[in-house]
Amino acid sequence: MQKIVFVTGKGGVGKSIYAAALAQKYSLKGKRTLLVELGDESFFKTFFGLPQVQYTPSKTLNDFEVALWSGSEALKEYALHLLKSEAVYRLFFENKVSRALIQIAPGLPELAILGKITSGPRHHGPSSPHEVIVVDAFATGHFMALMRAPKGMAQAISFGPMGEQSRSIMKTVEDATVCEYHIVTLAEELPIKETIELYDQLKTEFNISADIILNKKLNTQLQSSELNSGNNEFVKYVKETLAREEDARTRLKERNLNPSEVPFIYDKTSYELIEQIAAGIKL
Repeated sequence: MQKIVFVTGKGGVGKSIYAAALAQKYSLKGKRTLLVELGDESFFKTFFGLPQVQYTPSKTLNDFEVALWSGSEALKEYALHLLKSEAVYRLFFENKVSRALIQIAPGLPELAILGKITSGPRHHGPSSPHEVIVVDAFATGHFMALMRAPKGMAQAISFGPMGEQSRSIMKTVEDATVCEYHIVTLAEELPIKETIELYDQLKTEFNISADIILNKKLNTQLQSSELNSGNNEFVKYVKETLAREEDARTRLKERNLNPSEVPFIYDKTSYELIEQIAAGIKL
């Protein structure tokens, strides 16, 4: 069965790079892997130095593939799959009234994206050859809107294909044998706060237990005696950083959350960076 891995976290914590490292790890395990970023603009195009990243997957130098999926493109692909005709699609979807309705329909773009992501395990829609899909998902707030979309649509439309597909998507994203969730954070006040809130929301609303990733852990060769006796700015920075990291671990462990830790890595190219992070990831 196809495996789906969602990676989220507060903006700026490094979730995209961690998602790329996960894709690298699965690829090294011999899995045909797709790294998906959501939205209209590609981070990985610049990060990997690719000519383009678009809806149709393209290969990176590390053997896994990468794609950029938006709600409008996912909806178009699904409609074309059902209607079997570009002309019929244009007649029903590419007119002013339909476009206006689609734009104002609450949660429809998110529903289309989740439908696309989960189409393989649900055996519905265009088929995918990938064994693993790693999703570089939206940041924390928008991620919950993505997760709530099928539930909201199922409640609004009780009968018919739309309601049935919404319930099918809900069932899939809550299935721990198919989907797993990673929340990436930094050892800072706001990211830790949002991480705990998101973890609680996923657990309460969907009975999902997410893995916590503490990113950019500082590794230092300074001895305790040097840290205690040093007064220069660098030593102060190291002491403050280590104290923040310990405080973050304490806050997470008070909630019975034991984070995996990713070290802060210096002076690496894009591909070297994800390879080094991937080497420390345990699957």
